[in-house]
Amino acid sequence: MLRQIGIEPEILPADIDEQVLSGESATQYVQRLAAEKAMKIAQQNPGALVIGADTTIDLDGEILGKPDHQQHAVEMLTSMAGREHRVHTGIAVVTENNVDAQVVTTRVELVAMTRQDIENYWRSGEPAGKAGAYAIQGLGAVLVKRIIGSYSNVVGLPVCETAAMLMARGYSVLSLESVSK
Repeated sequence: MLRQIGIEPEILPADIDEQVLSGESATQYVQRLAAEKAMKIAQQNPGALVIGADTTIDLDGEILGKPDHQQHAVEMLTSMAGREHRVHTGIAVVTENNVDAQVVTTRVELVAMTRQDIENYWRSGEPAGKAGAYAIQGLGAVLVKRIIGSYSNVVGLPVCETAAMLMARGYSVLSLESVSK
């Protein structure tokens, strides 16, 4: 997604504890994880511009992450079928130990689904590893009745907001050269 705005990223996974803290809301959770991921990679790569992100689903205050197995995915999709939920993505930009973080939220309504629909979707392989057990950018698009907000946020990185954060730091999203130098 960063390539859409002229950035050729080096993708480095950050091994952090992703457990939800007691009393933590979905927005607090994704903002914390995005910042922790970015800070960890920044510490390993001094002087680098680091972008961290994390996405989760919020269904009536319940955080739905990635499904652990088929039954977990079926439960998630069944609970969201025919209803609206929120997709929250935390974004953090780190340069020289300076952290800027925010959360972008998109409302998504899924279509009504039968258990057979959900099991067929699981067999496609797409729900595994996806927050909320669906991928709007793939076959899961047929499950989405409506969105209010950023499409790219639902995919996993709100491009417009990420670009704005970079530009606020003095970077051109077309070349990623510092315009303040």
